[in-house]
Amino acid sequence: MDIQRQINAYIDSQPQPKRQDLLALHELVLRMNPLVELWFLDGKDENNKTVSNPNIGYGRYNIQYADGKTKAFYRVGISANTSGISVYILGIDDKAYLAKTYGDTIGKAKVTGYCIKFRAVKDIDLGVLASVIRYGLGLPDEA
Repeated sequence: MDIQRQINAYIDSQPQPKRQDLLALHELVLRMNPLVELWFLDGKDENNKTVSNPNIGYGRYNIQYADGKTKAFYRVGISANTSGISVYILGIDDKAYLAKTYGDTIGKAKVTGYCIKFRAVKDIDLGVLASVIRYGLGLPDEA
């Protein structure tokens, strides 16, 4: 199954209104960058054991390990969780950046070093989240 079909199946598997929120966020990212590289991680390890929630990923960056090896991974991720939705911004060196820059303006969300967690899209300022996603993808902000 191709990545877009996996993403669609994942979104379709979610209960409403979470399904609609995930679809809105997915479409938001695709409007920002229609050619963005898509990823889908099903949350299972090499032994088919569930180790995380499935994630939709966007963009690409290389993780540099201490031994000099690199691994490609997505820059921005979206995932449903038991209490709502998580948006991940990966590859940030300053773990206080998201909270300092967006924490006071994003709305009802928990902002950590690389994750913004909220119950529903209606609880946050979608314009602020769009700025966060643009930042994560390395796109210029429209503000």
